[in-house]
Amino acid sequence: MKKLSYRQYLLPLFSFILLYSCETTEPTVVIPSSPEQEQTDPAEPEVETVDPVQFFNKSKMDNNYVLVNDAKANSVYLMDKDGAILYDFPLNGERLGNDVFLLDNGQLLAMLESADPKIEIGGFGGKLQLLNADGTIAWSFDYSSDDYILHHDAEMLPNGNILTMIWERKTPEESTEAGYSLNVETFPDGLIEIDPVTNTIVWEWHVWDHVIQEHDSTKSNFGTVADNPQLIDVNYVTDENGDITHGNAISYDPIKDVIYLSANFYSEVWVIDHSTTSEESSSNTGGQYGKGGDLIYRFGNPSVYKNTQGERLFHNNHYPNLLNGADEGKMLIFSNGAELEKSTVYELNLPNTFELLPNVNNEPEVLWEFSNDELYSPKVSGAVKLPNGNVLITEGDFGIWEVTKEKEIVWKYSQDGFFWRAYHYDKNAPEIKSLGL
Repeated sequence: MKKLSYRQYLLPLFSFILLYSCETTEPTVVIPSSPEQEQTDPAEPEVETVDPVQFFNKSKMDNNYVLVNDAKANSVYLMDKDGAILYDFPLNGERLGNDVFLLDNGQLLAMLESADPKIEIGGFGGKLQLLNADGTIAWSFDYSSDDYILHHDAEMLPNGNILTMIWERKTPEESTEAGYSLNVETFPDGLIEIDPVTNTIVWEWHVWDHVIQEHDSTKSNFGTVADNPQLIDVNYVTDENGDITHGNAISYDPIKDVIYLSANFYSEVWVIDHSTTSEESSSNTGGQYGKGGDLIYRFGNPSVYKNTQGERLFHNNHYPNLLNGADEGKMLIFSNGAELEKSTVYELNLPNTFELLPNVNNEPEVLWEFSNDELYSPKVSGAVKLPNGNVLITEGDFGIWEVTKEKEIVWKYSQDGFFWRAYHYDKNAPEIKSLGL
């Protein structure tokens, strides 16, 4: 009888064991985990980089045009969302003094630097021009001397006049007489409205007419700051250089006939009645709100007028951008963040009627806000609403972001520049058509 090998002996045994286990083993049942039990990392967005832009989600991006004002490059240009420059506006060798805005006839309303400025605070201008698309000058207005200078921002009003900002020099004696605690020159803000047909100033308003102080009881404007929120504490900022308010932007509401002025050093926005005469604006009576040139509303930093009610929102601020259409009554504004080293964009619901009372919460409702660990510019910057609901954010020392209302970043543009603001224009907008694009 032939002897079986070890392999031949074990093979039938293994086969039997395998057959038995297949017939008797209970099937394995996999129970799905609940959402709370699942621990999956969210997928990283796929970023497409085509210098100088980054696409995070093209499907949610607004694909229109952007007007870019780069003060570092002294350049104003219109570009698409691929970063391609469609139109580079000639400035005739002039230096930008910050704001440049494209009008529906294709002209630029530009704040430019004067040739020989006597007041050179950051953001100074001195000259306003309307420039045709080919660079020819349609209108020019110089307002620069030892005593005053245009600065930062300007806006075309519905009546064809131009509203703009000024700094005016006050001597140490004038500053002391107003109760300022330092014996130095100061440069408070003002507003002027210019008729470009006659080149005359047809309306004006001055901070200096509406200041209060608790420093010197011998002065006529001595009073209790907390009891007078309609007035501006002249000693909130004490600066040897005299730049005490540093207004940096204006927006005009034609429905209410009021002006929103961004007071950067106060971390506030001031609301001023434009329906007054120039004489009324220097007083505390007159105009449709009955308060002359006193503040009819203010918000952003209640500690400025020693109000213990309401939460501080702004830490320096730029561009109080009034929205319109379906967003009428709302505002976007850029809070630079300053000592926080983190910027925030707010959408605010402004009050229908202006009420400004001591020792109550006067702050508007926050509807939406956006911040990010990478979003920080201590200067300039702003935000605009896009037709699809997204928000276009200018980060001054970086470039431009586009984010959704769900706070998803969908697009970025970055260059080595210093970006005052970026403005949105639809491809079929009259401003674009007038350029022949």
